[in-house]
Amino acid sequence: MAAGTLFVGDVHGCSVELAELLHRADAARVVLLGDLFTKGPDPMGVWALIQAHRCEAVLGNHDAAVLSRVGTAQALDLPDDCIAWLRARPLFIEGEGPKGPWLAVHAGVHPKKGRSATRRAQALNLRRWPDDRDPDNAFWWERHKGPPLVIYGHDAMRGLVDRRPHSLGLDTGCVYGGRLTAFLLEQDRLLQATARRVYKPVGRR
Repeated sequence: MAAGTLFVGDVHGCSVELAELLHRADAARVVLLGDLFTKGPDPMGVWALIQAHRCEAVLGNHDAAVLSRVGTAQALDLPDDCIAWLRARPLFIEGEGPKGPWLAVHAGVHPKKGRSATRRAQALNLRRWPDDRDPDNAFWWERHKGPPLVIYGHDAMRGLVDRRPHSLGLDTGCVYGGRLTAFLLEQDRLLQATARRVYKPVGRR
């Protein structure tokens, strides 16, 4: 019997690795952390898995870019029902776990004031606080002390950033030949699927 909640880092079209994690976890609820279809080899396979497992997701910056290109020559070839589903994705999903409240977001939150003070651009793009313009700025998660536990993706350069119980960064660069990482909330356990190959070299769009 499927049970528990599974959070999955940036999928980026890596359907084989996503299928592996979904099979191993057998979770009742799946929350994807955004950036679902671009860069990788099989966006339609990812969409099929989302439908089959009734996955939830927060919007990522690459998802927002997909929506901005609908109807243009640069549009990703996704079916209308997928685009409609993507348009309905929220910036945040929140809930309560065994150890307290959690908040899922693609990139980050205001480290002091949380969700209520987080702008859309920050939810989609935030790394350093208050912005990335100064490389000496601290990362937002260095200043966030929780609760809630913020579970996010977006930052493959940093890889797994495990600062539980305050925050947990799950983007481990599967599309770049790294791993797809997931978190089983109720078991407080990480799962990883190794990329079958390098789908997109680092630095290429």
